[in-house]
Amino acid sequence: MHVDVIDLKEFYGSPLGRVARQFVIQALRAHWPDMEGQYLLGFGYAVPYMRHYRKPSSGSFAFMPAGQGVIRWPPSGPNRALLSEETELPLPDCCIDRILVVHGLEMSPSADELCREFWRVLKPGGRLLVVVPNRRGLWARAEATPFGHGRPFSRGQLQSLFRDSQFVPEKWSESLFMPPLSWRSLLRWARGWERIGYSLWPAFSGIIIAEAVKDMYGVSLTQAAQRKTGRLGGVIMPVPATSRVLNKS
Repeated sequence: MHVDVIDLKEFYGSPLGRVARQFVIQALRAHWPDMEGQYLLGFGYAVPYMRHYRKPSSGSFAFMPAGQGVIRWPPSGPNRALLSEETELPLPDCCIDRILVVHGLEMSPSADELCREFWRVLKPGGRLLVVVPNRRGLWARAEATPFGHGRPFSRGQLQSLFRDSQFVPEKWSESLFMPPLSWRSLLRWARGWERIGYSLWPAFSGIIIAEAVKDMYGVSLTQAAQRKTGRLGGVIMPVPATSRVLNKS
């Protein structure tokens, strides 16, 4: 079940949410330091992290699942956020360079179908970056945060999901080693918790960040023919390159 978009927005406006966002962005930058000339799709509630990529990328869009709700993004200028069905993204085949998924995969009632839809809209060699709660970590048990909802994953589960959806896992990282508590003293020493956790208990991180690439070689002609053709909803159509609505994000 999806977390409501209002609750997601409130979490990232809280002290704990702001600290968590800083650590996750730092980890995301290690995966994708440069997005110049790339079409980026954010799915789930990725907008707190897409701010880092909006200016350098040639095109970025935020799709939010119908069960969650949608907010306007970015706060100023043309709106690039829309409500979308998970298995029917309003995009043509092979039009997106990269997809960032936050609060999306673990909330989906059909993660395998969602990943196959990501495969469809990604260009050959396109990249998928997902942020999911670690089933071994404390954050997956903290219902006061959005990471405590939905289905947490292990690395092995993500690997199986990627391979079944014709993605090749390439890079892994972890973040959020600090306890998911809003104590002021704890937040003051959050960076120290991150350093200690990364060194001493990396398997118990709050989240797993996994990067995978679209695999074209493992897809037979029969499988390719069975991929459904994307339906362009008239919202966006990137050119191939080298519920509820709130007024503010």
